[in-house]
Amino acid sequence: MAFIDSTALNVILPSLQRDLGATGSDLFWVLNGYLLMLAALIIVGGSLGDKLGRVKVFKFGILIFTLGSILCGVTPSVQLLIVFRMIQGVGGALMIPGSLAIISAVFSAEEKGKAIGSWSAATTIVTICGPVLGGALADIGLWRFIFFINVPLGLLSILILHFKVPESREPGASKIDWWGAVLLVLSLSLITFGFLEMPEIGSDHQLVISSLAVGSILMGVFIWVETNVNQPMIPLGLFKSKTFSGVNLLSFFLYAGLGAIMLFLSLNIIQVQGYSQLQAGLTFLPFSFVMILLARKMGSLSDKFGVRRFLIIGPSLTGFGMLWLSLIGITSGPSEYWTTFFPPFMLFAIGMSITVVPLTTAVMTCVDSSQSGIASGINNSVTRISGTFMNAVLGAVAILFFASYSMDAMQTLNLSETQTKELLVETTKLGEARAPLEYSAALQMSINTAFQNGFVSTYKWVGLLSSSLAFLSALIAFFMVEEKGKLTGKGN
Repeated sequence: MAFIDSTALNVILPSLQRDLGATGSDLFWVLNGYLLMLAALIIVGGSLGDKLGRVKVFKFGILIFTLGSILCGVTPSVQLLIVFRMIQGVGGALMIPGSLAIISAVFSAEEKGKAIGSWSAATTIVTICGPVLGGALADIGLWRFIFFINVPLGLLSILILHFKVPESREPGASKIDWWGAVLLVLSLSLITFGFLEMPEIGSDHQLVISSLAVGSILMGVFIWVETNVNQPMIPLGLFKSKTFSGVNLLSFFLYAGLGAIMLFLSLNIIQVQGYSQLQAGLTFLPFSFVMILLARKMGSLSDKFGVRRFLIIGPSLTGFGMLWLSLIGITSGPSEYWTTFFPPFMLFAIGMSITVVPLTTAVMTCVDSSQSGIASGINNSVTRISGTFMNAVLGAVAILFFASYSMDAMQTLNLSETQTKELLVETTKLGEARAPLEYSAALQMSINTAFQNGFVSTYKWVGLLSSSLAFLSALIAFFMVEEKGKLTGKGN
């Protein structure tokens, strides 16, 4: 359910933007509303599972996620959609840590890699449906149904959990650090709000400055609380393991870059390159098929050879794929897919396929099994926090870059002051920016061409940033992740 929503959402964003009248900042909030709650509460979800029963909390999370999905599907406005996405985030925070924690409790250390590989393959098989189904539904005006798909999936999952999956818990599990969770939600929300409002009201606006300042102070208070409470939300002792610290840093930078390029790649393919949303969904199929073919094999290989070499090679190939994708300009559309987007997409997919299972295996095997729930929660939280920060910063900077690139390209058009102001407002829509219909046909064409070129230039900048973050992840693995045999027992 979580993977389908995340992959399908990128494809249906253009339809969602048009139907709900959303700005570029609104789109980032649709993504961040979910990520905020997920990042702040996913560790709580892992802890609740350890304490109350992993299957029980998993089922409750699925129920909340399903309810949030129904509300997303019937929302009349983008503002309510953001709120309902936050409800999905609460459900996801209870749901997502459960599956890996249950796997860790059921399987021995020797079998965990293969089990996690099977888990990755299973989720990827289902994920294939996300972009394709989302694109098909969006093309016929039924993008809301991508949320309703979660209803039968959620009910079926609850039944399977009830009848087929044994309950597991940790009798000595620690108390829940609610203060830490509240502080993390507030600090991330204020920082995100400050960055996303920056393009519309200016970086020197009092609301932006105060939001960023108070959010930063609360983040400092959160870190202080985690350092001084007896049973913190994030046990800092886990980070005494160099590998655990390394894989979480790697996750932070790699998934920040991944989220950035996947969002802008989808918008670029649909809004600039002329693909339908179904065609855009189909472009993601090679990624999914490569993941299916390699995931289980990578689990066995990481069990046999250790994770370090794969966590160096995988992010490096991912970085080269992102770099290649960033260099693609305006094409002739789907007819050129196989010679433009397909080769770098395959390289990108192979890199991520090599990375995902060894990364998850490293997280789950460098701590004691009694701490598997909290370890999974911390790593999932790190990846979501990275996405939250990246969307916040990117949401501000990308709109500013797009406005700058587009308006520079329009300098030769002799626009009036009124027209310039109108077009600056239009740039807040990113790839949906269009010249007003009351302009002459020739002027509309020139302005829309400038908007297209401006978006492609912004997309290239995002791709270069994303590839740099992937290469940084590979360096972190080289210096911080230890070889097999040195993982287990650290940070216990």
